[in-house]
Amino acid sequence: MTSFLVFIILVLVGIAVWQLTKIFDLTQIGGSSDNDEIANDKDNSVNGYLMFAFVGFIYVFTIYSLYAWGDLVLGTPGSEHGKDVDNLMAISMALIFFVQTITQFLLHYFAFKYRGKEGQKALYFADNNKLEAIWTIIPVIVLAGLIMYGLYTWNDIMFVDKEDEQDAIVIELYAKQFGWEARYAGDDKTLGKANVRLIEGINTLGVDLADPAAQDDKVVNELHIPKGKRVIFKMRSQDVLHSAYMPHFRAQMNCVPGMVTQFSFIPTVTTADMRNDEAIVAKVDKINKIRTKNSKKIVAEGGVALDPYTFDYLLLCNKICGASHYNMQMKIVVDTPADFKAWLAEKPTLAQQWKEANAPAPAAAPAEATAVAVDSTKVVAQVIK
Repeated sequence: MTSFLVFIILVLVGIAVWQLTKIFDLTQIGGSSDNDEIANDKDNSVNGYLMFAFVGFIYVFTIYSLYAWGDLVLGTPGSEHGKDVDNLMAISMALIFFVQTITQFLLHYFAFKYRGKEGQKALYFADNNKLEAIWTIIPVIVLAGLIMYGLYTWNDIMFVDKEDEQDAIVIELYAKQFGWEARYAGDDKTLGKANVRLIEGINTLGVDLADPAAQDDKVVNELHIPKGKRVIFKMRSQDVLHSAYMPHFRAQMNCVPGMVTQFSFIPTVTTADMRNDEAIVAKVDKINKIRTKNSKKIVAEGGVALDPYTFDYLLLCNKICGASHYNMQMKIVVDTPADFKAWLAEKPTLAQQWKEANAPAPAAAPAEATAVAVDSTKVVAQVIK
């Protein structure tokens, strides 16, 4: 309450000062012909030099940003198509930096060179077809080139021929507030039918267990994929719009309720190899230094120290899907083909899990009658007594 009153007082003081300034201005009417609201040559010169200072600030801050935060880029891509995405990004950023550097300099330079001067009149052009052609044709050519290259890259990434499809691993990514589940198709390379109306018990994906194609499906909470083998992801959402984002694989696709979307790629770097990548090692060291520093403060306040960070591939949600959106992540492990095969073989099918979970409880064994020897003479004696 006290803070609110202080705020109200400050606002009222500000209004009072503003009104006094207006009254002072009114008392000056007729005293001087100078109008401070009209810029003079000195004001224009100051603004011109400030323009130059601002463009200098832009360049200095750009260079500083590259130096200070340049190591935060993702680094080595973990998928076969990742290098194409990185090339497209590098070309786009190079063009943006080049154009931005030139246009910002010209903008601020002309603001300085042609600053207002008393008695000077601007030269007015109604139109200039040559200039308009130049600043229209050049951007059209550049943008057309970028769009065509982008479409070529996208089509190359999304296209999966029949041979690759037959040899691929098919995995469903199921998104829901706020988590992920994955379902592996079996040897038939076909995922069983699913419907949210069939969600019950351990069947959290709503798989139609009467479908023959669903009998060999396996549901897991940690995603494993093999290096060097194409993986086709079928994506569904249970509730709202989510987005399956795998940054180190340069992969992202929306998960839309009521429909199935698809993305595929070939992993090229195992988790173990990526952990030994020089850029990743440097990032992990930097993160752990920050965590160590923060842990000292947490422990001093009576909390528990943060665990050391270890690199893992992650599946994230790239749509703000609700209050716990930040919790939507799943660990991805890229294995060697042999390790992946062994890992998947250990996982039970959903049909087996459902059968075990819904098996009837064993009937209770009947109690056995226990014979007790009785001394009849003692019983009789007790009765007579």
